[in-house]
Amino acid sequence: MPRIRLRNDVSSESFWTRITGQKWSKHHVFVFVHTFMSYAMLHATRKTLSTVKPSLIHTWTSNTSTPEGPVFPTQQSAAEFLGVLDTGFLIAYAIGLYIFGILGDNYNPRRLLAFGMMSSSVVVFCFGYLTETFHVYSPMIYSFLWILNGFIQSVGWPVEVSIMGNWFGHNARGAVMGAWSSCASVGNIIGTLIASYTLFMGYQYSFLIACSLLFIYSFLVFFQLPSASWEVSNEIVPERMEEDIDEDSSERPPPIGFLRAWLLPGVIAYSLAYACLKLVNYGFFFWLPFYLHAGLHWPESYADSLSTWYDVGGIVAAVLAGAFSDHMRSRTPVVFIMLLLATISLYIYARKFWVFEFSDFSFSFGQPYVFIQDSPESYNWNAFLLLVAGFFIGGPANMISSSITADLGKCEQLRGNAEALSTVTGIIDGTGSVGAAIGQWFIPSVQHWFGWDAVFYGFIVMILCTALCLTPVLWGEYKERRVHRSEEVDALLQSDSDESPTDENVQEIRRRPTNTNV
Repeated sequence: MPRIRLRNDVSSESFWTRITGQKWSKHHVFVFVHTFMSYAMLHATRKTLSTVKPSLIHTWTSNTSTPEGPVFPTQQSAAEFLGVLDTGFLIAYAIGLYIFGILGDNYNPRRLLAFGMMSSSVVVFCFGYLTETFHVYSPMIYSFLWILNGFIQSVGWPVEVSIMGNWFGHNARGAVMGAWSSCASVGNIIGTLIASYTLFMGYQYSFLIACSLLFIYSFLVFFQLPSASWEVSNEIVPERMEEDIDEDSSERPPPIGFLRAWLLPGVIAYSLAYACLKLVNYGFFFWLPFYLHAGLHWPESYADSLSTWYDVGGIVAAVLAGAFSDHMRSRTPVVFIMLLLATISLYIYARKFWVFEFSDFSFSFGQPYVFIQDSPESYNWNAFLLLVAGFFIGGPANMISSSITADLGKCEQLRGNAEALSTVTGIIDGTGSVGAAIGQWFIPSVQHWFGWDAVFYGFIVMILCTALCLTPVLWGEYKERRVHRSEEVDALLQSDSDESPTDENVQEIRRRPTNTNV
């Protein structure tokens, strides 16, 4: 018979046990650290292109070292080509997510991850360093290398979420997966800092350092990262948390089919929602440094460092919202409320940061003078508003792509009898990347014809679409809770017990929280 370990049976010997509700062995530490840092390194190499866009545009439009002259005649055409690169990257990334999501449930995730990291580092080295060193300015070569990089990097997220889901139990997913999902934001910060401190030497050195770190770390992943307990079955593995079943940890469950994974509860709704949300999140990811430089006229190095505050907000939100959702009946209401608040933060950001000041407390017709500062020069105000925007946008994005995906991939319909986590992760993140790819195609053109305000208003619309996609999930969970409580009340009323149920018993059942899949 399978053994179920309840949360109140978990020892409180260590700090991490008390916080996460799960015992940590050295394998848990290796898994958390190596998956966190490996994906951070992948994201750092990806982020480098975003941070050096102004330098690339300058090089492509002013280059006279070749007989053909500049690669692009105007800065607008160069910016549009960068948008094409981002779109091609995300399309290849989306296709790869579907493919590697399936492969991650069929083959060793650790080997797939190490292979992807090594391959990506080589491609980024060719794209950013070799082309500039040997003055190879070919749009075809740029396109081929960056699209190939998108396909290769797609191996990272589904297999890493799968590895984390194999080691950490259901009740730890909000706290642990929330903290872990900040790896993408940490990677963005690492990539941005690398670029901001190396741009004075040339943008090619930013790519060189980022891809070198990725290549070195791939060896640590290959030799030290255990994919799941069956790889260390000869050692004692701490028992999992509440509702996690220890059946036979020495054997890997069979993989689930791709079409069947689509039909798991909540997968389609969250896939569509993430497509809208990732469009916004990756809009900031790809274009925020360029916007701060070209739109608000900050120096490129300052713009790079300033953009990191958006990622800091995402990190804080991932940890707090993930831990908070562990104590909720469902994670969906937490995401829904944060999305509504995200629209407010985006509206304030689109209005160029409203700042109200009173001029010497003077009055005109009984009212104070109010001045609205358009595009303030204050670094602190910019940082604060980016922090708020990152909190309410990056937080839900991190939750959907990590803890909620882990819940869906380990839902009640499977109960450990099938391997679905990598496939479900590939489906949700792949669909999200399709939406992000569409967004990157339109952002440069929308900005050129209608201005940056139109871009942010478009982001607001996509956030509302995200919330709309989650409305059926909220309604379904509400009806499920009502049915569950009604059944409990009926069972209590029809009980053959000698004592008749009191009104207090019925009210207690109606107030009792009901866990849902998400």
